[in-house]
Amino acid sequence: MAPRPPLKPITPPLFPELTPSPPEDEETLMARANALMGKTLVEVAEPLGLRVPPDLKRHKGWVGQLAEHALGAEASSLDEPDFRRLGIELKTLPVDRWGRPVETTFVATVPLHEVGETPWEASRVRRKLARVLWLPVQGERALPLRERRFGQALLWSLDAELEAALRFDWEELSGVIGRGEIEAVTARMGQYLQVRPKAANASVRTRSVDAEGVMVEVQPRGFYLRTRFTAAMLERHFALPR
Repeated sequence: MAPRPPLKPITPPLFPELTPSPPEDEETLMARANALMGKTLVEVAEPLGLRVPPDLKRHKGWVGQLAEHALGAEASSLDEPDFRRLGIELKTLPVDRWGRPVETTFVATVPLHEVGETPWEASRVRRKLARVLWLPVQGERALPLRERRFGQALLWSLDAELEAALRFDWEELSGVIGRGEIEAVTARMGQYLQVRPKAANASVRTRSVDAEGVMVEVQPRGFYLRTRFTAAMLERHFALPR
């Protein structure tokens, strides 16, 4: 008997009508999110007509897409949250067995042509993080993807203390980029927020302006939250071991 071919993700779902419509209010959204707690990815995926890939090496972002389908997230632009009418962004958060984040969290692409002139209050980062539905999911690589489970969801608003820290990082990073010194920005900069390349591979290029005002081609960049930020956020709301 010939071996079965590996399962492949299907996007969009085989049965789009099984994807819930966008939630009308926060109560509906939280009810859906709480219903995912303790379920494996395969238990969530199969009723939606989705197949779980063998791993995330070639399917980065698949878990987030699964959560979007399950919760009824709306298709959004770079400047809008996933649940537009509610003003809520959805972020899946891979964690270890102790509930600690195991990787950084992508927030938004860096708008290279405008970031240096945009105030923090109007920034993409501020809009994306104003109100977030965090959805923890088991992220230890030794655990097969289909067997990983969703954890307890957290509907969270950015508080003054963490916002001040993020704003400091953002203004430092955007200031350097705005001066045309994008190549001077390293992943080591920023206490909580960092800038890293954001592209499928190193050959992808976008246009920017250097310090001399000359148009140059550079790798696209993205804003990411360090694990120390998401860990601090989780510790404030859950009793995590230290």
